[in-house]
Amino acid sequence: MPFGLLAGLGAALAWGSLDLITALGSRVIGSLRVTASMQLVTAVLFLAIFVVTGSSLPGDARSFVLAAALGIIGAGAYLAYFTGLQMGPIAVVSGMVAAFGGLTVVLSVVFRGETLTLLQAAGATIATIGVLLTGIAFDGGLRATRFASPGVVFALVALILFSLMAITTDIALETMTWVQTYTIARVLNAAIGIAAVAILARTAAAIGHRPVGGPAWSGGRIVGAIVLAGTLDVIGLIAFAIGLETAPTWMVGLAASFGPAVTIVVAVAFLGERLKRMQWVGLAGILVGMVCIAIP
Repeated sequence: MPFGLLAGLGAALAWGSLDLITALGSRVIGSLRVTASMQLVTAVLFLAIFVVTGSSLPGDARSFVLAAALGIIGAGAYLAYFTGLQMGPIAVVSGMVAAFGGLTVVLSVVFRGETLTLLQAAGATIATIGVLLTGIAFDGGLRATRFASPGVVFALVALILFSLMAITTDIALETMTWVQTYTIARVLNAAIGIAAVAILARTAAAIGHRPVGGPAWSGGRIVGAIVLAGTLDVIGLIAFAIGLETAPTWMVGLAASFGPAVTIVVAVAFLGERLKRMQWVGLAGILVGMVCIAIP
């Protein structure tokens, strides 16, 4: 199996587990607080890595602008995704955003000049459809799933921005290390995200409060969950960057988008969740797609 595919799957494993933790944490303290806290932890961890490794800021303006642009795009992606989840339907929004891997494949071919074999293209298509099927729960059948919602518009924006993040990261890594890139990007990302979250919490106080009827966690457990989420985010980003340094952007981006499948598997294994028929089909599609992609 190509190393880039393995690195992308490693990012998917980290981000899929992260999604589960943040989903549980949101039921305790609310999505706004979880999002802001996790971004802060991620920024602090990258700053620590920056100091420990003795890294320095890039000397040329182009590199700094690229890293800053990555942070701004990331902030927009997270905010669009969060807004979409607030407006719902959650299953449709999360499923649509997960399809950023398919768009990344297209953007990589158009803007990065990357090529796929016919079998890999078929595998990418099958895997993307599989991600959509695992991310969207068709409650009561296809007719019961409503796609017409303001949340879907924000999901579309987040999908595009997450794909642009993948392409921008690949371009930035041509002139910088991942430590430099992510430190600048995530510090700016956290600053924008926390400011936006503070504004949203003031203008819509109910969103910023603890959910009514949510589970009760101790302060230590809440902090532990947020630190773990931030750590998983860092691990996912590092795996993603290492993959981009050794493999085509389309392959790493597509593999990283398999996060919803990881979330489902973890939920089944540890939370007693049950898969629906369409989700089983989606998982099978991802497996078939990975096999096709792995064949040179």
